Amino acid sequence: MLVLVAPGQGAQTPGFLAPWLELPGLADQLAAWSEVAGLDLIAYGTTADADEIRDTAVAQPLLVAAALASAQALGAEPDLLAGHSVGELATAALAGVITPEQALALVRERGQAMARAAAVTRTGMTAVLGGVEADVLAALAKHGLTPANINGAGQIVAGGTLEQLAAFKEEAPARARLIALSVAGAFHTEHMAPAVADMRAAASAISPSDPEVKLLSNADGQLVTSGTDLMERLVAQVSAPVRWDACMATMAELGVTKMIELLPGGTLTGLAKRGLKGVETVALKTPDDLDAARELIK
Repeated sequence: MLVLVAPGQGAQTPGFLAPWLELPGLADQLAAWSEVAGLDLIAYGTTADADEIRDTAVAQPLLVAAALASAQALGAEPDLLAGHSVGELATAALAGVITPEQALALVRERGQAMARAAAVTRTGMTAVLGGVEADVLAALAKHGLTPANINGAGQIVAGGTLEQLAAFKEEAPARARLIALSVAGAFHTEHMAPAVADMRAAASAISPSDPEVKLLSNADGQLVTSGTDLMERLVAQVSAPVRWDACMATMAELGVTKMIELLPGGTLTGLAKRGLKGVETVALKTPDDLDAARELIK
């Protein structure tokens, strides 16, 4: 069983789209999507620096466009789809729930709304690697932090104010390593609540179809069979934790044997190597990875 996965914010790096523009038709497709997103996706994916693409309003449309473009280049027919955070909008389009253009229009509103919410209070996110999960969760609760991403494979991402994160760092859980993430705010926490209404308003203009491919939700890792249900989940997910651990658990239950991570790949296949033992993986980083991905499909 093949699953295609789409990464979330933080996976982008300067210039990551550049080699992909050599593929036939891809530059034209990105130019068309740039019109929908209201951003020059080609410039942001090739010449922009790390600070420019760290901007939430830029990063989110860029990631969705990159995932969709690489999926188009790959041409695979997966058995299952799953996206991490904003990656869910890409997989919603790949599953036929919404069109790619609707995904780009929706992610434009999502990114802008979350950027506005992030500007209200100085917040951030810290990855917690290792430690005993119960101890980590208790420490987060003590400092008023939210486990914004429970990624499995010994990784939890904490979200909250910079002051809360600093206090947490001073009392880090035993055997845990902390890494401050280069993000603009505490995504998937209560600090994103102001963005939910904006996201709901944008989503209300879309009439979704039911998924044509099995599709997992970040909310609880369960299969979603209704397009309407998925849209509500996408709205609520803005301020709710990402349960990638639950998504991987369902992948294991369904018998996933192969995973291809769409551009810019690496994060989710890394988690799979630790949390889905025995599953073969390929991460799409450059067009050179397409051959390996197609060989994996065979």
